[in-house]
Amino acid sequence: MEKLIIAPSILSADFANLGTDILMLNESEAQWIHIDVMDGMFVPNISFGFPVIEAIQKLSKKFLDVHLMIEKPERYLTQFKNAGANLITIHYEACTHIHRTIQEIKLLGCQVGIAINPGTPVAALNEIIGIVDLVLIMSVNPGFGGQEFIPHSIQKTKDVKSLANQCGNFRLKIEIDGGVSNLNAKDLISAGANVLVAGNFIFKSKNQKSTISDLLKLGE
Repeated sequence: MEKLIIAPSILSADFANLGTDILMLNESEAQWIHIDVMDGMFVPNISFGFPVIEAIQKLSKKFLDVHLMIEKPERYLTQFKNAGANLITIHYEACTHIHRTIQEIKLLGCQVGIAINPGTPVAALNEIIGIVDLVLIMSVNPGFGGQEFIPHSIQKTKDVKSLANQCGNFRLKIEIDGGVSNLNAKDLISAGANVLVAGNFIFKSKNQKSTISDLLKLGE
């Protein structure tokens, strides 16, 4: 079993003290930083763009996991790569020519992920799961932090793991984003998840570094 990866979601950080929060993550056991980019079109919220990602990249010592919740993400792939993205995740629902966009991300030298919303069936991944590095399962409806976890996401995780094995992509990373906490993390890991995104659960805890460590221990 691959080592569990914790990817704190910077969307839940204190934006008045973003540098301090990035330095805290540098000192923590978290391996990735999850960056949610929202355009106000694909999701009903707007987050941040290239200048903020560039600022994070300058301070961060971590792998930057950039999750694009935007329409027509193919317009901006080079800019996200140049801003510091190590992995670019696009939404299945936001991309008409998904196979071509996956290829474009690979040509940039980034790892590539595909995200699916709660209402999108796992079967939608049939034609592409063999050529991506990661599948991101949205366990809340995308757009806002702090939402309640959708329990069916556990079964969905099992289904993605099964589909990946069927097509021979045994190294696929399965990432869960939304409402992740110590209450559901163990079940998600057992189902096949190996990357957990956590926002409020980490940043609103009293000891953020300990919370990250405790989540990691659940994967041992």
